[in-house]
Amino acid sequence: MATAAVAEPVSPSNTRVGWIGTGVMGRSMCAHLMKAGYTVTIFNRTISKAQPLLDMGAHHASSPLALASQSDVVFSIVGFPSDVRSVLLDPSSGALSGLRPGGVLVDMTTSDPSLAAEIASSAASRGCFSVDAPVSGGDRGAKNATLAIFAGGDESVVRRLNPLFSHLGKVNYMGGPGKGQYAKLANQIIIASTMLGLIEGMMYAYKSGLDVALFLNAISTGAAGSKSLDLYGSRILKRDFEAGFFVNHFVKDLGICLIECQKMGLSLPGLALAQQLYLSLKAHGEGNLGTQALILTLERLNNVTLQPSSAPSS
Repeated sequence: MATAAVAEPVSPSNTRVGWIGTGVMGRSMCAHLMKAGYTVTIFNRTISKAQPLLDMGAHHASSPLALASQSDVVFSIVGFPSDVRSVLLDPSSGALSGLRPGGVLVDMTTSDPSLAAEIASSAASRGCFSVDAPVSGGDRGAKNATLAIFAGGDESVVRRLNPLFSHLGKVNYMGGPGKGQYAKLANQIIIASTMLGLIEGMMYAYKSGLDVALFLNAISTGAAGSKSLDLYGSRILKRDFEAGFFVNHFVKDLGICLIECQKMGLSLPGLALAQQLYLSLKAHGEGNLGTQALILTLERLNNVTLQPSSAPSS
């Protein structure tokens, strides 16, 4: 994969893949590419989280730099912008330092738009390419290869990578460097208020004496139906707070949103409220739970615990 202009389509026979980050999302996403026949080299700071992929036949690299030296396209999906900077831009161990000219960095972490632009500029200075491609759809979307992918960068590079993206979900080209991140942040703003609305509605239904499970089923095909309801309604009722997306990472995302709003002179009070409520979860030591655990904050505020299949006595 010498340059983006090469006509030969990306395929397992001509493209070696590097994958950095094998957590809740990354492990499933990487596995799809391996099942499609791509040769994959992986790096993860916690080797045990990479073991399932190693058992499938992935190669292991000792650093992002070593990984990139064996790859044509390097994907990353890590926790925080500081992690992105470390694994991609660190001059002594980062992936860009090991990538050959013509190689591509694809960062799928939700991160700062300004960092995405910086990575693109740094990649271009070395004759490489960069795409910011954060995703939405949670752990189920990753497992089922139905993620929404928001891509920012050179459109021709994004098109060339579509055979890879197609194994992960649906790619949506949003514009130049950083635009994928802006799209994902807007997506997170919508999710935050939607989740809050879902949980407040469930709390109201419970306190009013409704069977909450019946209520959720009733509204699922009406105007109040949502992806959040479909993905998390039953999990909340079952007190299943396992992370498809960590509270810690969501607090990070909403914090980036608020910083960007400040830069834009934009007031979004719903976003600010949601961020504070999620921050309360983190303050209670619940940052490693899933975003549906927001119910715990509302329960504490109201001194009530929502029971799965019953209503409070009136």
